[in-house]
Amino acid sequence: MKKKGYCRFYKELYWGDSVKNHSLVRWRLKNGRIQPSVFCILKPLNGSDQLDIINCAFLKQPYFLENPAFIYGIAGSYDEALQLLVRMTDEAFRAGFDGRIRDYLDYLA
Repeated sequence: MKKKGYCRFYKELYWGDSVKNHSLVRWRLKNGRIQPSVFCILKPLNGSDQLDIINCAFLKQPYFLENPAFIYGIAGSYDEALQLLVRMTDEAFRAGFDGRIRDYLDYLA
């Protein structure tokens, strides 16, 4: 069976300011290379949450090879991931998706 990779990426991926060399970071995430200082904003694993913020080391689990995570944003720290989440929320609010961030992101895709 062919590996799907550990994750898939949103078309208009959100990047934190401290993350450099975007293509290398994407490649490492997709291939399960651990980057301790990278945090990902992803589609929640349960259906009830809006979004999840996790350290990319969690993507190394074998579960994600069969069920790749869908990543909306990549940040260099947890605080930067929270700032990205606030930016996404502001954009969703201005577009008329009051409190429905995931609906807004899916609408743009």
